[in-house]
Amino acid sequence: MSTGDPDPMKCLLAERACERLILELVHRLDLGEPSTVADLFTPDGVWEWPYDQRRIEGREALREYFGSRPADRLSRRMCTNILVTVDSPDTAAATTYFATYRVDGYTEGALVAPRLPANIGHYQDTFRRIDSTWLLATRTLVLPFGGPTERLDSPRQS
Repeated sequence: MSTGDPDPMKCLLAERACERLILELVHRLDLGEPSTVADLFTPDGVWEWPYDQRRIEGREALREYFGSRPADRLSRRMCTNILVTVDSPDTAAATTYFATYRVDGYTEGALVAPRLPANIGHYQDTFRRIDSTWLLATRTLVLPFGGPTERLDSPRQS
């Protein structure tokens, strides 16, 4: 924390809460109910991707955006190098590197042959603590490596 004398335990707990939030978001997108990702954001939370000027603002808009994910999408995000910086007792920021493996046209239970990631980049996040709960305030996607989502055509999905 940059203000006053930081309590190392409070700082550590804040860092862990923000890191957990990052991992919970990925888990919900890949293995849970994507529309619930919105609950991890502040009411005025923002997800943006400057590359194509995409900006989603507010919990309801986020719920609709993430909930509109194709039903036949299979994805797995690998996150690493999560660096959380606690700025104050109620604010923090983080950088997280990621690789996303993703295909559309997936049939439940089918094995998909390995492929290269669809995207590789990093997230720039800011967090706010509201009523003792850490939430994402902003998530900015920085994508130096990316391509379209592959559509599986064959029943074997390989």
